[in-house]
Amino acid sequence: MKKDGKPGYGVSRRTILSAAGAAFAKLDPRVEIKNPVMFVVWAGSLLCTIVAAAQWIRGAPPSSFVVQVIAWLWFTLLFANFAEGIAEAQGKARADSLRSMRDAILAHLLSGGGRTEDVASSELRSGDLVVCEAGDLIPGDGEVVEGVASVDESAITGESAPVIREAGGDRSGVTGGTRVISDRIVVRITADPGEGFVDKMILMVENATRQKTPGEIALTILLSSLTMIFLIAVVTLYPFSQYIANESRSPNVLTVLKLTTLLVCLIPTTIGGLLSAIGISGVSRLMRKNVMALSGRAIEAAGDIDVLLLDKTGTITYGNRMAAELIAAKGATGADLASAALAASLADETPEGRSIVALVRGSVGEAGSTVATGGVGGGGFVPFSASTRMSGMDFAGPGGGIDPSRAIRKGALSAIREFAEASGGKVPADVAAACERIARSGGTPLAVSVGSRVLGVIHLKDVVKQGIRERFAGLHAMGIRTVMITGDNRLTAAAIAAESGVSDFVAEAKPESKLEAIRREQREGHLVGMIGDGTNDAPALAQADVGVAMASGTQTAREAGNMIDFDNDPAKVIDVVEVGKQLLITRGSLTTFSIANDVAKYFAILPAVFSGFYSGGGRSPLAALNVMRLATPESAILSAVIFNAVIIIALIPLALRGVKFNPRAGASRVLRRNLMVYGLGGIIAPFAGIKLLDLLLGALGLV
Repeated sequence: MKKDGKPGYGVSRRTILSAAGAAFAKLDPRVEIKNPVMFVVWAGSLLCTIVAAAQWIRGAPPSSFVVQVIAWLWFTLLFANFAEGIAEAQGKARADSLRSMRDAILAHLLSGGGRTEDVASSELRSGDLVVCEAGDLIPGDGEVVEGVASVDESAITGESAPVIREAGGDRSGVTGGTRVISDRIVVRITADPGEGFVDKMILMVENATRQKTPGEIALTILLSSLTMIFLIAVVTLYPFSQYIANESRSPNVLTVLKLTTLLVCLIPTTIGGLLSAIGISGVSRLMRKNVMALSGRAIEAAGDIDVLLLDKTGTITYGNRMAAELIAAKGATGADLASAALAASLADETPEGRSIVALVRGSVGEAGSTVATGGVGGGGFVPFSASTRMSGMDFAGPGGGIDPSRAIRKGALSAIREFAEASGGKVPADVAAACERIARSGGTPLAVSVGSRVLGVIHLKDVVKQGIRERFAGLHAMGIRTVMITGDNRLTAAAIAAESGVSDFVAEAKPESKLEAIRREQREGHLVGMIGDGTNDAPALAQADVGVAMASGTQTAREAGNMIDFDNDPAKVIDVVEVGKQLLITRGSLTTFSIANDVAKYFAILPAVFSGFYSGGGRSPLAALNVMRLATPESAILSAVIFNAVIIIALIPLALRGVKFNPRAGASRVLRRNLMVYGLGGIIAPFAGIKLLDLLLGALGLV
């Protein structure tokens, strides 16, 4: 599931061969009819082939021109099928690695009396209890109901580091096919065979159960309507041409072949051939970010959401209070404070303690460690305890006992005040003021003392993730409002909101506040996205239009969401939104390009089709419409048909990787750029392409 770092987009030689085979298999009319645009191309190609074969049987072999046009009509179909096959082959390659996890696993079914019975995993049903010990593969999706164990989930998440799974809480969910590394757990199975998490992943990536999204359905209806309009227009051309031929006493030059090529070149075959590939590749692009979409509808909704609800902890901030600065008291040096803070934190294994060590060593270097810990003697590290609310280091005195004048402590201001006053000291006014200022800003102050002397304050703050403000600015430019939800008081929430740049915040939130916030936004007509991992997040995940659940979360949360994040990174919801936006922009851009293409193809093929009318044995007045100065009517028709087919192949890489999207550019700027590139470019490119093909065909003598 993780990105492998290889160049390209998973298009290997094996993928290409698989897609090529699928392209021919998809010529089955039962498959083609699912795409109305390409089905019209299929029917036209078949009709031309039958007419040419009938002429051959009657002893009038078709010309080289006719054979080439028919061949390129079929190539148009094959190239469209190949585009879809490439996208599907990428998913099937991922499914192969997942399918190996679904093989039969021996399960230790827990029966009455505490006895276990070995059964195949396929025989397990929801509600069964199984025992998993070190080295065992977990036989199915479930919840840990007893014990705690280290579990290797690398087969799904790609992360080599094992994770802890334990009964109760939000870390109880386990996935079938993962391996227990240590200890023993009892798992209650929550999914019947064929309905597990891995099964759903396989079905999704293989496109076996993929349903068209509302956007795809709407676009398919539009394309089908355009195709029907062009079909009616082209069919009615024949009786009109017959009337013109009779009036001008000239032969009717419109043939089934010319009418078919006119129709194929005018209908939106480019987007018709690439539409499925765009949708499937959206799922693949999300998987490269280690997020699994359980439906194509979810990705499309991610591109449409205009409100994003985010937990503060883990999403906007790192989730642990980090040391931001050291504030020395008057009369104390920064070096003294740094040395004492380092000594008091070396044995502190909390994230806060490690951040203090990192801050001090980053400012005074490794030498500070030697100075601070020298001469411990009979003393030692003092761990943090809830009763004292302090940690630190004791040093041995001359008599071998603890020397209170050298004892180093760090902790809450009230605790340090008591410790210092017990030795005859007091807290300086500037230290008390600094602690109050830090608390008002939403941070946490830790005072540091040596004996009776208070040296200063360590400022701990919930650090906003690097670059998060810029990412929010990009989302705001795209019209997405960001709302931070936190249990902190309004003062702290306001400070974090101002630093991170979110649009709004909800402070002192309870678990049910998320659901209330989502419903309130939806009542106002907004589409809402959120992220969560706990059982208490499940109602909100289910209510949200886009609910991203953590793979490490509970089974309830994973079933409620419509996306799964295997990196367990709450900030990944921003990536999900960007992929969804890119999918919609890619579909819109290629639709614009496809329709704009018709303008150039119109000027190429229409004069060629009607060039024989009113000719009177000479030059037809309709030849004035040949603004591209194409050599012959046959060359014009063949050039247009070839371009119509080749452009599908040329755009496959763009459909797979998506149109370049910069969220910081703003919606209006993105729209203007894409109209220029794919609208105006869609008009200009066919003029140049068809003219070059016309020259090439003439040079090669193919017409």
